[in-house]
Amino acid sequence: MPLPLQPDLAALIAAVQPADAAAMQAARERQAQLTKPAGALGDLEDLAVRLAGVFGSARPDPRGVAVLVAAGDHGVAAGGVSAYPPEVTPAMVANFLADTPTGPGGAAVNAIARTVGARVYVMDAGVNADLPDHPALVRAARRRGTHDLRFGAAMSRPEAEALILAGAALARRAVEEGADLLVPGEMGIGNTTPAAALTARLLNLAPQAVTGRGTGVDDVTLRRKVEAVREALDRQGSDPADPLGVLADLGGFEIAAMLGMMLQAAALRRAVILDGFVEGSAALVGVALAPHLRDFLFPAGECAEVGHAAQLAHLGLKPLFRLGLRLGEGTGGVLAAPLLLSAAATLREMRTFAEAGVPGSGASSGVSGSGT
Repeated sequence: MPLPLQPDLAALIAAVQPADAAAMQAARERQAQLTKPAGALGDLEDLAVRLAGVFGSARPDPRGVAVLVAAGDHGVAAGGVSAYPPEVTPAMVANFLADTPTGPGGAAVNAIARTVGARVYVMDAGVNADLPDHPALVRAARRRGTHDLRFGAAMSRPEAEALILAGAALARRAVEEGADLLVPGEMGIGNTTPAAALTARLLNLAPQAVTGRGTGVDDVTLRRKVEAVREALDRQGSDPADPLGVLADLGGFEIAAMLGMMLQAAALRRAVILDGFVEGSAALVGVALAPHLRDFLFPAGECAEVGHAAQLAHLGLKPLFRLGLRLGEGTGGVLAAPLLLSAAATLREMRTFAEAGVPGSGASSGVSGSGT
């Protein structure tokens, strides 16, 4: 039996309501009359209709894009599950915030975000280091890194709830500052291990079916990583019927923060772009808590992690691309933002056959193929 939720968290979950069915139907009807052969825009057409449901309009007009990068460390990293040492986490936070000749931030997510005009927010969700003061760093850590999930719960339920609400607060800020598309991102050495453990527990899958190479580990380290997930699951410290309990047992502080970002974005009727495997683990918890969250999730690409396809299949979501990405940071999500903005623009800005004075219609003229 799941334990009661903190009132603020319960209210946040209750605020996640279904997408607007009437707006989606109106968008489908408009889609059928646009100056193109029926289905000629492929998956962009379904994306456009889904965005209509998110924003409650047959002509959705999303504008700003924000990527919210939460950083946290993991006790399980002491088990040698990553190709990199934990000291990389604080170093990368500094890199996200660094001044460079082309703008703030020297990481991949910063470079890609500048290219597409997205804003980057950086949160300390639980980094195991003294981070220097920086005006752009959002401090939300309750503790320096999680406990080692091989031997006990990664965090307490109150800690998990606190980080969820911290992520929600950052999402509210991003929306207030103009974001309509939110990309939760993460940084944390070892975090694909808790993501695999969460996925295995929630989807009832074997550790080897969902545990991948993460930072690019060799075969020996991969076996060690699979065993770490197995040890965590064998503790039987949580029940899938209690999603928050599973998060506290097997998750990470940055995963909890990203979950809060997703719930808050959906509650405010904004679109959430899912980056990869770690974000997918947060989404699994989120949909278990608030099933309508799925309506607001738009996966970017299927990443290189072996368990990501299982996550997407469970969520019933189709990736936009397959580029073999496995970096994290929200990079894939930012890459996908222009596709979603373009999908919305087709509904909003294309003219119908009647408006353009073009003979026939996409629905009735029998026009097909790749030209108009």
